[in-house]
Amino acid sequence: MVMSVRMALFHLIFLLIVPGVYSADGWDVSYSHPYICALKGSSVIMSCTYKYPPGNQVIEVNWVIYRPNARNNNSPDLSDDSEYSPSIQYLGDKQQNCTIRLNDVTQKDSHEYYFRFTTNKPDGRWTGAPGVTLDVTDLQIESPESVTEGDTVSLTCKSTCNLSDRTTFIWWKNTQSLTERNNKLLLQSVRREDAGRYSCAVHGHKLTSPHVDLNVKYSPRNVSVSMSGSGEIVLGDSVTLTCSSDSNPPVLNYTWFKVNESSSVGSGQSYSALQSGFFYCVAQNQHGSQSSAAVQVTVEGSSGRWLVVVGIAVGVGFCVGAAALIVVLCICKCNRSKANAVKTEYENVKSTDQTYTALDLKSQSSDVYNTLIIAERQTLQLS
Repeated sequence: MVMSVRMALFHLIFLLIVPGVYSADGWDVSYSHPYICALKGSSVIMSCTYKYPPGNQVIEVNWVIYRPNARNNNSPDLSDDSEYSPSIQYLGDKQQNCTIRLNDVTQKDSHEYYFRFTTNKPDGRWTGAPGVTLDVTDLQIESPESVTEGDTVSLTCKSTCNLSDRTTFIWWKNTQSLTERNNKLLLQSVRREDAGRYSCAVHGHKLTSPHVDLNVKYSPRNVSVSMSGSGEIVLGDSVTLTCSSDSNPPVLNYTWFKVNESSSVGSGQSYSALQSGFFYCVAQNQHGSQSSAAVQVTVEGSSGRWLVVVGIAVGVGFCVGAAALIVVLCICKCNRSKANAVKTEYENVKSTDQTYTALDLKSQSSDVYNTLIIAERQTLQLS
């Protein structure tokens, strides 16, 4: 309110101290659009017409920026200002048209502009006040700070001033163009697939807003359990189960359960199973939880291990027994060979008639007699 009062006072002083700006018959400057909101980087056309009493000939035309602190508003012509001369283009003439174009405007071009012309008559100078107020804006996207799956989300393409009602907006998600043509993009029952980088622009202009990242939060999905190995283990060993999921934000807690048991058996993303059964995990974050399918772990009992030990013992016993039998057979064979040799010698002696008839065993030495008696007995036993 204070600023508007000050501007009104400045305009009043300007009208009083500058000749030719107050209304007079035959003198006038008319602007088609006294207020213009323009996009940064665009070209702005300020349409303007002027008139003067008959008998005057226009010898000078110029556009100036209203500066309240300038003495007698003695502002330089924009075409003579090095800061504006590259971007200004006068489209009018020295008869009735005073239209001007500003190219590639920026926020520093936000001012109030006046058209001023001078004729060949004394005091034939006229300034069209009030002039054209130009506001230059960029584009920004207004979005909610936090979005959860299922929410209704509205993104707004905003400017610092009111663009024309005929303005057509364009929206992009990542690099894909969307069909929405309003300054508001409405997402009903937002899904995690809606997450991405959004930006907006005005059709026919090169200016694009900075992108915003739409981060959609959701509870765990696709929870599953993987295991190291086949899941079959020997008594005393363990198998490692690992729980994984898709969630935003990441899972806070992993809890492990055994089917048909109410209390949990472990926590953490990994769990070492030591016993047979069906196991599953529950993944949870701030927005919900989900359970995985159960996986089976099978532990072989101790009887299987004892069967292996017994089998090994039987095998070893068989080998030892076979070796012992072979040794016994070799000893028996050796003894049989010795007995056969003695028998053969005895029969040879007996078959010699002279020696046998002449030999009186009882009269001979006891050693020979005893040897023959022992050999005969062994022969009878072997027979």
